[in-house]
Amino acid sequence: MNDLPNCPKCGSEYTYNDGTMNICPDCAHEWSADAAGDSEEETKVVKDANGNLLQDGDTVTVIKDLKVKGSSLVVKVGTRVKNIRLVDGDHDIDCKIDGIGAMKLKSEFVKKV
Repeated sequence: MNDLPNCPKCGSEYTYNDGTMNICPDCAHEWSADAAGDSEEETKVVKDANGNLLQDGDTVTVIKDLKVKGSSLVVKVGTRVKNIRLVDGDHDIDCKIDGIGAMKLKSEFVKKV
């Protein structure tokens, strides 16, 4: 069984060692095998379009018309989104928009209220 740590970036368990580096085949993240044991957990910083820090539970406003993939709906400029939840990934905001439902948004298209 593999006794190497999971990838600190994506959490994959399929890491392997290549000399002095640990490598994740899923996201291609590489980190030092020496620092794997004493590395601190990284906290992801999510900022809005203006550079303000976002946190879980914040209220944000959409700054650009956003087409909803797979439908003819559009999230209009100025739409308020309450009680956001920050997640890892390309779309780093999980939310529920009235009239549309659950969605994922990119933080670059919102501003903090």
